[in-house]
Amino acid sequence: MTRTVFIDGAVGTTGLEIAERLAGRPEFHLITLPEARRKDDAARAEALNAADFVILCLPDDAARAAVAMIANDTTRVIDASTAHRVAPGWTYGFPEVVGREAIAAAARVANPGCYPTGFIGLLAPLVRAGLLPADWPYTVNAVSGYSGGGKALIERFEADPDIAFRDYGLALGHKHIGEMQRLCGLAHPPVFAPAVIPAHRGMVVEIPLPLAAMPGAAGPDALRDALASFYADSPLVRVVADPADELLLRRSASPWDGLELRVFGAADGTQARLIAVLDNLGKGASGAAVQNLNLMAGLPETSGLHG
Repeated sequence: MTRTVFIDGAVGTTGLEIAERLAGRPEFHLITLPEARRKDDAARAEALNAADFVILCLPDDAARAAVAMIANDTTRVIDASTAHRVAPGWTYGFPEVVGREAIAAAARVANPGCYPTGFIGLLAPLVRAGLLPADWPYTVNAVSGYSGGGKALIERFEADPDIAFRDYGLALGHKHIGEMQRLCGLAHPPVFAPAVIPAHRGMVVEIPLPLAAMPGAAGPDALRDALASFYADSPLVRVVADPADELLLRRSASPWDGLELRVFGAADGTQARLIAVLDNLGKGASGAAVQNLNLMAGLPETSGLHG
């Protein structure tokens, strides 16, 4: 059975990478609009209501407006924006954490943010298991390739090769914090320090842990074992136990839809660093949307994905 899919915002970075992952797949037929009608609300509304699945790759306000245009109860939606990640009636689209069955049955799925994918992937299972406290004031440090900032940031980095590092979110209150706090069940919003580096794709997300000061915290080995057990049946999330002394992001990196998690611990067990490595355009955006689409369509979750 062929399902129809409409990507609203198909010419943006996320939309283009979703279309690439769906190309040549007979399970889906893409509904497309000619360039002249791409921003025509009447044409968009027709496509939104004609599709079995809609994937929104739009700014938040535009995503909310698109959902309001859907006048039937059969079109199912995956929203790649921030608009609905903590909204009532929406299922958070992280199958490994919320459950594949929940995604498969959902009518409205909010795709996770790229940074939150690393943070939640590391922390949620450990807090849920009682191995780390829910009431600790966590911090998260992260770097991403510039493609995560959309066309404007891509153009800025590619026009100015002298940019070596962009620190941002300095006013705090970043829009990703709500989903981080909710999905991990935290008492306090984490202090989030994001940055951008001069690479098109790739991301490292790190949570430093002063374990000796954290009431009831387990040691590094127990944390690693718990993550390995939690993701044992996941084809996309891998817990790596190699004793690396450095982690690298490469400018030449190819598209990748997996997530690697690592736990590094001090020899005496008093400190640890939880680190996630992913492609901000893969498991952090387009790959996650296609994984969710596969599950909603009753297909193998890795169909069309990269490694």
